[in-house]
Amino acid sequence: MGFNIISALFGTKCNHEHVGMDKDFGYCPDCGALIENQWIIVKCSCCGMKHKAIIKHGKVVPVNNFCHNCGSEEYKLEKLNKIDFVNANYAVLVRKEVKEKPRKSVTQCWVDYTTGKTFSQQQLLPQYQ
Repeated sequence: MGFNIISALFGTKCNHEHVGMDKDFGYCPDCGALIENQWIIVKCSCCGMKHKAIIKHGKVVPVNNFCHNCGSEEYKLEKLNKIDFVNANYAVLVRKEVKEKPRKSVTQCWVDYTTGKTFSQQQLLPQYQ
């Protein structure tokens, strides 16, 4: 609640720093948004060697401007499903805000068929799309 007031006054954006790193999804306690944690590593496009990554101006880039193995300046980003000890030194955590899709509303009706004074079981009407 407090962050929303400060954000409205000063136009700041939440960095979602208090979302736990151990879960794939979580709610930010500061702004209440649903956040997806993504682990990204940087690899050389030419030889596939891993490089340490940083976030610069909102983009994931390698720390060095070139590959020390082959000299290439091209790189590719690879998303990891889970972080492990081998990739922990190279990976960077990117927190993305998840926009929830509006759910399709479904309404079902029950019909009570009665014949005279005896009641039969209720039946669910078929759902048509």
